[in-house]
Amino acid sequence: MYTPISYFAVASLLCYQAAHAQSLPQVDLGYEIHQAIELNETAQTYNFTNIRFAQPPVGKLRFAAPVKPEGRNTEVVNGSTLGRICPQAAPAWGGIAAQFIPEYLNGTASEFNYTQAVQLLQLYLASAPPSQPDPRTSEDCLFLDVVVPKKIFDNANNRHRRRNNAGAPVLVWIYGGGYTLGNKNAYGSPNHLINASQADGSDGIIYVALNYRLGALGFLGGPSLQAAGGVSNAALYDQRLAIEWVAENIHLFGGDPNRITLIGESAGGGSIEHQITAFGGQQGVSFQQAIPQSPAFGPIASNFFQENATQNFLALLNVSTIEEAQNASSAAVIRANALQVGAAPYGTFVYGPTVDGVFVPSLPGQLFARGQFAKNVTVMVGHNAHETPSFTPPYISSDADIKTWALSNFPGISDTVADYLVDVLYPADYSGSQTYTSPLERAFRIVSDSAFVCNTNYINKAFNNQTWAYEFQVPPALHGQDVAYTFYQGTGTNLSAGLIAPVADAFQGYITNFAKNGNPNGPGLPFFPIQGSNATMQGINATYIQPQTDDTVNARCAWWQQALFY
Repeated sequence: MYTPISYFAVASLLCYQAAHAQSLPQVDLGYEIHQAIELNETAQTYNFTNIRFAQPPVGKLRFAAPVKPEGRNTEVVNGSTLGRICPQAAPAWGGIAAQFIPEYLNGTASEFNYTQAVQLLQLYLASAPPSQPDPRTSEDCLFLDVVVPKKIFDNANNRHRRRNNAGAPVLVWIYGGGYTLGNKNAYGSPNHLINASQADGSDGIIYVALNYRLGALGFLGGPSLQAAGGVSNAALYDQRLAIEWVAENIHLFGGDPNRITLIGESAGGGSIEHQITAFGGQQGVSFQQAIPQSPAFGPIASNFFQENATQNFLALLNVSTIEEAQNASSAAVIRANALQVGAAPYGTFVYGPTVDGVFVPSLPGQLFARGQFAKNVTVMVGHNAHETPSFTPPYISSDADIKTWALSNFPGISDTVADYLVDVLYPADYSGSQTYTSPLERAFRIVSDSAFVCNTNYINKAFNNQTWAYEFQVPPALHGQDVAYTFYQGTGTNLSAGLIAPVADAFQGYITNFAKNGNPNGPGLPFFPIQGSNATMQGINATYIQPQTDDTVNARCAWWQQALFY
């Protein structure tokens, strides 16, 4: 039973919470009034979470281009009940990679027993109870977050201060995950990154993170889909619509629509390159700068490959047409997607950007070479020193394995081209004259060049080497390990345990300086040169940060850019 004092205390607390909620700022977006969910007292940032930027992509909008919200929601919303992520799917080979990487890091990769690893994975999958889907999972997932410094927001909404204020620079995060996994909140708070942007005494940057559809829901492609009125690369349209939303609405939060920088890693970086080359550069873009990190995508140009994936998906869904798939239950669609991606060949994800003749007229490397891209973009681009141990089949132990794997990994490749690939471009020379000393390392190099690092070379050349290029080399420098440095939370935090603080501070300094000024350099940071004619990149290592020669400038990348493999 409550005493009068305890009742008063509880009532006071409830009144405080209600008053606090009412005091949080609101933004009128036209179709809804959205209220911040919190003010972070330490960082002094407002968090506007789960802002809808598109109608639910269900029914006729499933496998279709996203559509802007319509109408007017008269209730104030704050997104607190909408912790949404798009349906996810993971390939089963990831379980084998998880067993292999520790062996690789210990220097015992040659002792890895692939057959045993497969058996262990099968036993685990057979004995493990069916995993419950993340409760946030929903096809209605096209939302974004805006995190804005209180000072920036307050100034923008003070008519006496905003008159001569053009607005703050904006950093837009596009997550990675093989185009089948990921969500806008996967890497935690951006508050320390925002804090880094204020180190020079400025008000800093605004941070935006967006969701986009994944797997079959975002990247179903091929002639049958297009004939039925769907669009290939629906997820790229999601991203484009979200970026346009930022350009149209960010001024309401204090941002400058003419100072938008995209940043993304892996599939996020690959998405950015596809945004720069969207429609062959004929329709312009709504951003001014870009930071693709380890831009990743496999070449999916063949209509046959796209159509085959679509028909396999329909079969798993137990339907015959795209129209039937649009009418299927969400649970059934999510299950079919998970089954298909789960069975992906080693190192692949089934789905990703495809050449559709519209949004993606050709592979980005070809579009960059032809000058068919948005040229009014300033670029900072990076890759990691060891991108591909997680994506390369660890069973490769002979030259014959290399040839067999190459023929299966690049659908449509001819025997003649495959012979050139393995005999000339990546010869079986393990003497130390090459960048590899074993068949497995040779396969690492092929995967790295074809799906990761050469994608950085293409964009550097397209912009006449007037770009800032870097290589993340902090050991072991595997794919994705730089993301923790991008979202470094500061010393003494569990999320940043094990990171090298001076490197993280410099890395965040380069990112935020670039977002603010179009140049990563700033006070207290090691000089970061533009790439230029000498093919210079910034080596970001555990013990030094200094300019080096960019090793992506080579004959191998020049060959891959020609797309002779299909």
